[in-house]
Amino acid sequence: MTSVSEHHAQALPPLPLPEGRRCPFGPPPEYERLRAEHPVTRVACPTGVEAWLVSRYADVREVLGDPGRFSNRPGTAAHILMGFGGGAAPVAEGEFPRMDGAEHLRIRRHMAPEVSNMKRIGQLRPLVQAIVDRRLDELAATEPPVDLYAGFARPVTTAVIAELLSVPEADRGLFQRAAEALFAGASSPDEVAAAVRPLFEYLYGTVMTRRANPGEDVISRMIVRSDGTDRPFSDTELVRMSAAMLLAGYDTTASMISHGLLALLEHPQELDRLRADPELAATTAEELVRYLGVGGGLLREVTEDTEIAGQPVKPGDYVVVALQSANRDEALHADGDRLDIGRAPGAHLGFGHGPHQCVGQQLARLELTTVLATVARRIPSLRLAVPFDDIRFKVDTAVFGPAALPVTWDTILPATAGDA
Repeated sequence: MTSVSEHHAQALPPLPLPEGRRCPFGPPPEYERLRAEHPVTRVACPTGVEAWLVSRYADVREVLGDPGRFSNRPGTAAHILMGFGGGAAPVAEGEFPRMDGAEHLRIRRHMAPEVSNMKRIGQLRPLVQAIVDRRLDELAATEPPVDLYAGFARPVTTAVIAELLSVPEADRGLFQRAAEALFAGASSPDEVAAAVRPLFEYLYGTVMTRRANPGEDVISRMIVRSDGTDRPFSDTELVRMSAAMLLAGYDTTASMISHGLLALLEHPQELDRLRADPELAATTAEELVRYLGVGGGLLREVTEDTEIAGQPVKPGDYVVVALQSANRDEALHADGDRLDIGRAPGAHLGFGHGPHQCVGQQLARLELTTVLATVARRIPSLRLAVPFDDIRFKVDTAVFGPAALPVTWDTILPATAGDA
């Protein structure tokens, strides 16, 4: 991946990134000016990448929707995370997140039915509800305050994705450690590889077991479905696909849960609306994804001479699409900086757009909706245990949100039949 020279790195403005104190729930304020005056501008990114920053909704949507001109090959977070290694490395066998075109589609068409097909989501709904209620029951037996991120959000999302792949609870630390290394901005490629290697070895053994005795888990279902095609998945492809699901499903949704609950606690009128009407959980989830978005943006590589909003770009150039800025664009919503949990769902870009939009977005929606409805009903007295100014936010990471969310409550109500 092309690095910025020291001279250029000093001359170029840095990529604007979310900051806990200055903009805990939205893009840095300079994006409003950039959208109006410099919708495509050159920036220096944390990993030394020089890129075109695209900040308007229409332009971001155009880039994401055209992988022929704007490739996913560098990796979506290689501008922020050192461990991604950049686009110089060849795309490895089964490295689904960096693939384009037919190879990407080949894997996606087998993975998507397990985490995004609406019939499948309906089947998973009782499982997700049971996991959320079980974790709240455990919290009810705990003396507050509790870190809602580490003590609730991460255990819930870990349990959901692990149950889908039938990973026993005793083995889940493997992908937790791998995910923590991957999403830590300072981790080098060698450090990430060392953290991921035990997970790959574990998953290889799992794939061998499932080939011999398929079950109803996601890995088994992908094996069976793939074996009926002209080009069945190799063991390596299945290992990398399974690892991608485990790693992506671990912290992205957990961070959205904790960040979203913090946003609601800091917007008490909206939280009161949800408590009064838990049926708003679905639109609340959608609005939180729009409102909080992907703070660091997504990276793409230009493949041909083309333009973005009239700005010429050339093959090999890097582009960062600022999803959070795009979701606040006045062209999408005139009041985009306002949190409105009753807002009619629109074409926001919180899950991306085009062929590479989040393959697990329906599962993420299910988890978010279930958590929001259940927490609103079962913990009506939920509140911060510390002043908001004491909340620490994650830094040097592609997944923004509170590093810890200390909360307290008066009581946690028991689970009852009919939860969302």
